[in-house]
Amino acid sequence: MTRAPAPAKINLSLVVGPIREDGKHEVVTVFQRLALSDRIAVERSPGLNVSGFAGDTLVRCALEYMTDGDGASFAARIQKRLPVAAGLGGGSSDAATALRLANALRPDPYPAERLRTFARALGADVPYFLEDGPQLGTGDGADLEPLDLPQDYWVLLVLPRRVKKISTEEVYAAFDARGGESGYKERRATLLSGLKGVDRSRDLAALPPNDLASSPLARELVALGAFRADVSGAGPIVYGLFLHGNSARAARRRISPEGRTWLTTPAWYR
Repeated sequence: MTRAPAPAKINLSLVVGPIREDGKHEVVTVFQRLALSDRIAVERSPGLNVSGFAGDTLVRCALEYMTDGDGASFAARIQKRLPVAAGLGGGSSDAATALRLANALRPDPYPAERLRTFARALGADVPYFLEDGPQLGTGDGADLEPLDLPQDYWVLLVLPRRVKKISTEEVYAAFDARGGESGYKERRATLLSGLKGVDRSRDLAALPPNDLASSPLARELVALGAFRADVSGAGPIVYGLFLHGNSARAARRRISPEGRTWLTTPAWYR
């Protein structure tokens, strides 16, 4: 049996545009991996089996791609630490980690590009978790380009208690209903231009905010000392970035009545 962490991500910026011909939205986003993670264990098995998390669908689909032609398959166990459907990409990360672990157990491992093809079929966020370091996601989010961004800050995550979780599909539908794609080219240019000016962690504050979702908790985190705060992905989780651990811990104590909290750091590697 082989094991590995399946790390969370946040979107340091998320600019969303019109619907593409394939039915997906055009996006430009900055993916940042976090040290906070689920844990995945994979082993060879006579039949495909996934345990530990009843809500899984993506890990099972990932293992189906890995099944050998002779019928030999894999079993995976998911140790869930990340909140589900919160904007941290936990399901996508679990699937990407299962792909990597199962592939390493195959007698004839697939090349990296074939794994990326499987990942794209599983979801737009899955390919990111096969890469190292921050990445710029374009197209539907699965076209990736490495970024050299500062990693010396703390990340405070807050999952609001009184906010109803809605599906990603509903979030995008609301975006379309309010005409959110208007001004997409300008916001895209602002993001790309802003990335060129990022030398220090604090410079991340200049990146445009999330087009899909916002939260009053972001303003509260800034008031508590965060140099940037926003919703990650389709939400509802909110992150605040802090230069110093003491400030982040103090903010965590102050904000904890508003929801579940986690304090973590950026992570470069898978």
